[in-house]
Amino acid sequence: MGTLNGFIKELASGSPVPGGGGASALIGAIGVSLCSMAANLASGKKKYAEYQPEIDDILSRAGASIDRLLEYIKTDAELFGPLSKAYSIPKDDPDRDEIFENALIGACSVPMMILKEISDVIDIIESLSVKGPKLAISDVGVAASACRCAMESAAMNVYINTKLMKNTNHAKKINAEAEIMLENGVVKCDEIYKKIADELRCVQCRS
Repeated sequence: MGTLNGFIKELASGSPVPGGGGASALIGAIGVSLCSMAANLASGKKKYAEYQPEIDDILSRAGASIDRLLEYIKTDAELFGPLSKAYSIPKDDPDRDEIFENALIGACSVPMMILKEISDVIDIIESLSVKGPKLAISDVGVAASACRCAMESAAMNVYINTKLMKNTNHAKKINAEAEIMLENGVVKCDEIYKKIADELRCVQCRS
């Protein structure tokens, strides 16, 4: 993937890749990384000894999730290649529709994987919002916000491809799967974020 600095400069350039799909994967990886940070701050501490098995599980799951999300940045860019080529196929080519449709399906696959990946780690954010170190509670709130953004961004990259599909039934099926994950994830992330934000804003709670 190269350096973060290089990725951001490429993202800011006129190149079509990386784009929104890669950006959503990176945002998701940042959110999950904050979860890992919070868990690492609690790991091995006497105060959190009763939660150590859960912390170990969080660290293992978060690490694997970060690796997958970073890999999705590369995969998303790779799958844009066939779609970009499909756009250039002459409209009178008898194979164009099938090639274009398959390229659209491929382009949807990574955003769908990002949605699933984030869906599968939201319980980690929720757990850390209750059992994680209080000094890192704002970071857990940022994780919830980032993961919501990653899911909304990934869904957007699903919809732009399904909108162009000839097979509307298949497009609707993909959209429906995306919307279920998005709706559930956004609700949960919002709940976590609001709970943490309310606690941090509560000046009276300190007296």
